[in-house]
Amino acid sequence: MRLLKTYKYTFLLAGAAVLASCAGGDNTGLEYAPNMYHSVAYEPLKQITDPTAGDWVSSLDNGTGEYYSSNPLNANGMNMRTPPANTVRRNKDGYLPYRLEKDDLELAAESMKSPLPMTAEIEAEGKILYGKFCEHCHGDKGIEPGKVGEVFLGVPAYNSAAIKNKPEGHIFHVITHGKGRMGAHASQLSAEERWKITRFVQTLQQQ
Repeated sequence: MRLLKTYKYTFLLAGAAVLASCAGGDNTGLEYAPNMYHSVAYEPLKQITDPTAGDWVSSLDNGTGEYYSSNPLNANGMNMRTPPANTVRRNKDGYLPYRLEKDDLELAAESMKSPLPMTAEIEAEGKILYGKFCEHCHGDKGIEPGKVGEVFLGVPAYNSAAIKNKPEGHIFHVITHGKGRMGAHASQLSAEERWKITRFVQTLQQQ
């Protein structure tokens, strides 16, 4: 009986504690570990330099507002650091940024050579990328247009007289900058991925 009463009182005390912790009116209750819910997000494309911005909604304990997003550890509070002067970004394979402009198609056709070998593995990877980014317009074999190409007429066949002998530099440049109604794909595909698609398109030219 005494044990039952103990359980009863414990249950009542626990219930009272839960009710006491509930929010009421404008009080939202206690917020545990607020920094997990309101962490400072350093966004690269915007910078709010006013430390008091959003202090009226902030639950941080670091003295700054909710919307303050400058990084005090970087020069001028920047969230992105400026690359060293006279440097260019390289990836693990050493690709340099593609510098030819859209109107340099003829130059690209004459001078650009693929850094990737014509192997079954490269062609297979290019086929996968082609299926994701090209097939909807050019079709799965590059001869008959895909579902989008059926609506937007004028998609050329890769084995046509005008296209079948186009060199790899031409194909890569068109993928990069676009041509006619075809949009540029440089922002969607890395240089390596564009070369892989180029290798696969070369196999479609020979059908």
